[in-house]
Amino acid sequence: MKFSNIEGMKKIFGILLLLCLFYVSAFAQIVEPFHWKSKIVDVGEKQKEIVFSVQIDGGWHLYGLDIPDGGPVSTSIVFEKIKGARLDGKVFSDSKLITHYDNLFSMNLSWYENSAQFKQKLTVTDPNGFSVSGYVKYMGCNDESCLPPTEYPFSLSQKASGKIKVEETAAETADTAVTLFKPVVTKVTNGAIDLWKPVVDQLHAYGNKGITSETPGWLIFLYGFLGGLFALMTPCVWPMIPMTVSFFLKRSQSRRKAITNAFTYGLAIIVIYLALGLLITGFFGASALNDLATNAVFNLLFFGLLVLFAVSFFGAFELTLPSSWSTRLDNKADHTSGFISIFFMAFTLALVSFSCTGPIIGTLLVQAATMGDLFGPAVGMFGFSLALAIPFALFALFPSWLHRMPKSGSWLNSVKVVLGFLELALAFKFFSVADLAYGWHLLDREVFLVLWIVIFALLGFYLLGKLKLPHDSQLDHISVPRLLLAIVSFSFTLYMVPGLWGAPLKSISAFAPPLSTQDFNLYKNEVHAKFDDYEAGMAYAAKNNKPVMIDFSGFGCVNCRKMEASVWIDPKVKQLLENDYVLITLFVDDKTPLPEVIIVNEAGKTRKLRTIGDKWSYLQRVKFGANAQPFYVLLNKNGEPIGPSYAYDEDVNQFVRFLENGQTEFLRSK
Repeated sequence: MKFSNIEGMKKIFGILLLLCLFYVSAFAQIVEPFHWKSKIVDVGEKQKEIVFSVQIDGGWHLYGLDIPDGGPVSTSIVFEKIKGARLDGKVFSDSKLITHYDNLFSMNLSWYENSAQFKQKLTVTDPNGFSVSGYVKYMGCNDESCLPPTEYPFSLSQKASGKIKVEETAAETADTAVTLFKPVVTKVTNGAIDLWKPVVDQLHAYGNKGITSETPGWLIFLYGFLGGLFALMTPCVWPMIPMTVSFFLKRSQSRRKAITNAFTYGLAIIVIYLALGLLITGFFGASALNDLATNAVFNLLFFGLLVLFAVSFFGAFELTLPSSWSTRLDNKADHTSGFISIFFMAFTLALVSFSCTGPIIGTLLVQAATMGDLFGPAVGMFGFSLALAIPFALFALFPSWLHRMPKSGSWLNSVKVVLGFLELALAFKFFSVADLAYGWHLLDREVFLVLWIVIFALLGFYLLGKLKLPHDSQLDHISVPRLLLAIVSFSFTLYMVPGLWGAPLKSISAFAPPLSTQDFNLYKNEVHAKFDDYEAGMAYAAKNNKPVMIDFSGFGCVNCRKMEASVWIDPKVKQLLENDYVLITLFVDDKTPLPEVIIVNEAGKTRKLRTIGDKWSYLQRVKFGANAQPFYVLLNKNGEPIGPSYAYDEDVNQFVRFLENGQTEFLRSK
């Protein structure tokens, strides 16, 4: 029995495709994916347990209690004041712990997902009442960014009645502080400048999400239109153009009516695909789509589907939706009239062409949704559907063109096979996301490049007729288009070869894993910050009259390393950062203790800054209204922004424009 006849499998694949259609960097903003609660429970006459519970938002993970030195910050619970009780043993957790080896840190890292509980046993020495206060220090990440080490303060007490009083904020006052926080003030010729003054409103005025979040709508539309043209050339769609147009011409009583029906048919195609894009964005929202895009499990699912589609395109089997779906719609079209009939025929086209257009639509929605535009998926689908609709309208307007239209044949199968090679190559991009998130190290950069080199070399041989697949016809000669495409494929293959020795390969840096995952790397042209202290860097910038780029980073931030390895090493970026800017990198997870604990009041809560990382994290939250890394912001010598902020995006050209625009603004405001 053929695979394509297994109805149950078809339905499963159809459902999986629909999931992929809902697929879509979180931009810098204040986020809190960890929701803590604490309580005291009785476990014996004089025995009690403090239970700390945390709910973790989807896609995020919280690091465990025992992370080795040199890694991310472990979760730890510090008891600052204990009255009427003593601690029994250490903090423990019986929640499920996930452990994976991380190549970046060369160690096993463990974390919790979804939820976790931490417990500490107590022996009560004063039954009439006791109190405990302190804080939980923790750090967490998702597949795209990491939060700096953060504290959850707690204060728990028990009155004589035995009832528990829970206070969720630290009960500390200024008289318990070691030192009060004083904003850093720089003396300049025209007065005092507060370098810690909040500039959130000014960043918003520039468009706080940064250049990366404002991809022009025309570019998204262009991607969709090109995808539609590609889909048009597949054997699922191309043969339907003459059949459908001829159907309308014969069905209508006049040529004018036939043309009107064909135009209506094209409009119905646009409405169907546009509605799909709007439905996805409206139902899930841009941020939810992005959460799916950065989720490792979903990336694995999308990888599997793209491989499945590629194998189908190669001719191993035919993957279609259940025929009953299209038959039911076809019957609806036959038993209705007017626009409703035409609409059902357009819907039938969408289902019949599923096996060819599905992978293109899924990939298009992924790219459009990750561009940061709320209506990106809808704009992309409009471009895609317009490319499909134009031929039907044109051939209805000029029916004589149908006779000059290229006939269906082996060339359509060749287009499908080429699409299969491209889908297979793209699939490894999604596997790479999951590989980096879980730390499997199955697809480090050199392995990824070897796979792409082999794929595009085989594509070149296929175009030259040296490789034949099941549904290919005999190739008597090589056409000029096939020869040119073969040259492009072989040239791209040779271009990637030096990457095996560490060449940056800027054109595919957004697809390939970062340079840091490559074992053998001869490339040493990396960029390092001149300063790791905010005040010192700002003083140097004021003295030398240069703009500043603040890089809020983290030792445990994987995407910070990816930006440094794939974007900063670009010669243009390197020149700008080293010669035209003062680069200050501030590590928000730096565990070096401060000389004195700093007490701050933030959003009505009293917090303690104990480490250098705490200080820089506080600076990022209070001054810039952000707490995710990587986070880049451009400043003048007064600590004022000269452009929008910039989040994680490996597009080198975008980053260059980000720096050049800031430089222009700095010179203009001098």
